[in-house]
Amino acid sequence: MIVTGKSHAVKPLDLDNGKTTLHATKRVLIGPKQGAGNFVMRLFTLEEGGCSPYHSHPWEHEVFILAGEGTVKSSGNSIAVSPGDFVFVPPMDEHQFLNAGSEPFEFLCLVPVSGEG
Repeated sequence: MIVTGKSHAVKPLDLDNGKTTLHATKRVLIGPKQGAGNFVMRLFTLEEGGCSPYHSHPWEHEVFILAGEGTVKSSGNSIAVSPGDFVFVPPMDEHQFLNAGSEPFEFLCLVPVSGEG
């Protein structure tokens, strides 16, 4: 059965912990609750000054930038990204996403079901 939905109708989860993750929310758009057994599609929003933690994990993920201006940091590297750009993060590569502008920075992030915690 095909499942459709509206991203703005999915309640955002506030990820801000005041330390390593700032001004960040996540919406799980597609995952096991929608019948997806292999992948999870998440929509992240980083408000002005927002960032994800600098971290690594054993799964790859794919990212597509939707809105705003951002920076992807990795070991010894910073790359500017904007709408229409895509990012592949290999397993175990340290990485971080940061809002580099004053508007919300939004991106889709796809991971295996085992990567959504």
